[in-house]
Amino acid sequence: MYDFKGKVAIVTGAGIGIGKAVLMQLARDGATVVSVDLNGENAERVAAAARALGAVALSYAVDVSDEAAVHRMVADVEEKLGRVDILVNNAGLWRCDQGPFVESQSASWKKKINVNILGTMYVTKAVLGGMIDRKYGRIVNLASVAGVYGNKNMVDYSTTKAAIIGFTKALAKEMGEFGITVNAVSPGSINSEEEYRNNTELSFLGRSGSSDECANVITFLCSDAASYVSGQNYLVDGCRKKM
Repeated sequence: MYDFKGKVAIVTGAGIGIGKAVLMQLARDGATVVSVDLNGENAERVAAAARALGAVALSYAVDVSDEAAVHRMVADVEEKLGRVDILVNNAGLWRCDQGPFVESQSASWKKKINVNILGTMYVTKAVLGGMIDRKYGRIVNLASVAGVYGNKNMVDYSTTKAAIIGFTKALAKEMGEFGITVNAVSPGSINSEEEYRNNTELSFLGRSGSSDECANVITFLCSDAASYVSGQNYLVDGCRKKM
């Protein structure tokens, strides 16, 4: 659909779901892709699938909440591939420790903050130096409708995703002069999330979305077709009914 030939793209949380769908779309459209996931086997499995399409693909097992590990990964990518043109920050935590906020534990908050907020910031900062030097970059951060509307019994998760939207809008203003666009995508119920797979009540379209439908929006924002789009948060939620 888009021409990503000559572009190098890092996708975090690429082992399954939306991240996998994004990486495969980028690979099909000619990008050199870097599959990053906490689970190294999943990361390599997706990279191998991209290679089967003819793409150059690397894989890394990285905990994005580990700043030093993130910097090592980005440095290795830049050494091997020369640069990073596109970053999709998809890695995130949401399933663990859901329930009323008054019953929640700070350890759970910190896990989500470390991965969802700090992880996104670590990877972004690591790639920005090269993007600024080249006056080009596409950054897409995965937020959530929970960050827009707030999710009952998911206060900590909702908070982290609202933070990602704020981070995106603020960073876009700093990066504009360097030709770097920064956008967010907020999925609703996506069928990679098991409990929503057959849920027909959450959207006015009467169904859950697919990972590929969400990836379609993300790859658009990674492309030169979106060269004048920055600082935006795209809701991919089928016209959400409720939270």
